[in-house]
Amino acid sequence: MIGRALAAEILRLHHAEGWPVGTIATQLRLHHGTVRRVLRQAAVPPAAPAVRAMLVDPYRAFIVQTLEKYPSLRASRLYTMVRERGYPGAPDHFRAIVARLRPRPAAEAYLRLRTLRGEQGQVDWAFFGKLRVGRTLRPLMAFVMVLSYSRMSFLRFYLNAAMGNFLRGHIQAFAFFESCPRVLLYDNLKSAVLERSGDAIHFNPRLLELAAHYHFQPRPVAPARGNEKGRVERAIRYVRDAFFAARAYRDLDDLNAQALAWCNGQAADRPCPEDRQRSVREVFAEERAQLLGLPENPFPSDERLDVEVGKTPYVRFDLNDYSVPHRFVQRTLSVLASEHSVRIVDGDELIATHARSFDSAAQIEDPTHIEALASHKHAARAHRAQDRLHHSAPSAGALFLRAGSRGAHLGSLTRGLLRLLDSHGGQALERAIQAALGEDAAHLGAVRHFIDQHARAAALAPPLAVALPADPRVREISVRPHSLRDYDQLARSPDEAPPDDPHSPSCDNDGPDAPGGA
Repeated sequence: MIGRALAAEILRLHHAEGWPVGTIATQLRLHHGTVRRVLRQAAVPPAAPAVRAMLVDPYRAFIVQTLEKYPSLRASRLYTMVRERGYPGAPDHFRAIVARLRPRPAAEAYLRLRTLRGEQGQVDWAFFGKLRVGRTLRPLMAFVMVLSYSRMSFLRFYLNAAMGNFLRGHIQAFAFFESCPRVLLYDNLKSAVLERSGDAIHFNPRLLELAAHYHFQPRPVAPARGNEKGRVERAIRYVRDAFFAARAYRDLDDLNAQALAWCNGQAADRPCPEDRQRSVREVFAEERAQLLGLPENPFPSDERLDVEVGKTPYVRFDLNDYSVPHRFVQRTLSVLASEHSVRIVDGDELIATHARSFDSAAQIEDPTHIEALASHKHAARAHRAQDRLHHSAPSAGALFLRAGSRGAHLGSLTRGLLRLLDSHGGQALERAIQAALGEDAAHLGAVRHFIDQHARAAALAPPLAVALPADPRVREISVRPHSLRDYDQLARSPDEAPPDDPHSPSCDNDGPDAPGGA
């Protein structure tokens, strides 16, 4: 309460001085509500706010008439029209004026939709961020199906919203319910509707195959009419708030295990929105008798893709490479992919099976495929080496036959003969092989002995290794071969006279021109 003197001062300042309420409250250190109460008790009407003239006022009627005729006309186009008629204001302020003057559509009232038991289910995808798998990020998509009568819900997460996962979501939802509704509602997503013109609808053929298998009717809602499938929209919001928020999980399998437990637990035990006295589980038990039964076999939902195999024995599927046997290179094969496996077929023949990877740029290999390719390459190299030997030294074939019959290691023989071919040439190797066969010595040592013997007889310099150091003392050294006469004496009888060896030092000194001779 304030005194009479203060109340009189408030009235004087307002009437005589024309002070507004805010100025009186500030100067007298009062609350503005107190000042208004004093003025109201004195039957003083509140001051009307001052109306300022605006630049748009002369054009207001034109703007209103134009918007009534063209309610969706853009403010930028309307500004151009008003500008041509002399409006001097700025476009930013004009947009705010148009927003206030634009007619608002009348609020639409909606009927509360009710369904019969077992009649309808609703399906939709929901995006829940991204999940890291190896070196890549995959979109985490939730497939949600809810029965319209009981509100029993099914939830499962996938790493994309492709058609294969769309079909798997239906199959796993029907298995969870152990039944199927008669009608399923969708919005106009591509997995359900490929094209639409009014009531003319082109359904996805795979969805029609699924519907024929389980005997339900797919029904897309009208465009921009999300309220027609509001039950699944509210179910998705419930999943975000009651399940996914602050949820910890190791991987996708762990998340789906938790989602299945949640559907069987908390989601089923919540009160049914249509009957708060009963739980969703109890209403679903009542609805179950009206749902359709399931066929004996589930619908085949594997993704099928024809792929080209290049020069390397791998097929590319979903950003990753999977190995195949090397004999299928440069062929067209088919990939059959499930949620957990990738099978590769050639017609009706299954040629490879791998665990599916959702990584990126990964190579998923079967060790037997790689080992078979390595063995094939090794055998091809050996075959090419033998072809080269047979072409350069035709007698090599007979040498291999005789050596193989005696249990010799043909790989070592091939490598040794190739080295001799590279160092001495084809003609020298052919003569040495013929000499070895003539002595019935079908092994590498005999060939090497005869090739060296022929080189000495022709006074050829021994072949040098290619990888010599750059030191000239090594590259320019001259090595005189030692006489083998001493070794020949080991196999000679004591009465046999030793032959002359032109390379022997003693022969060099026995001639008439030797130092100290006659």
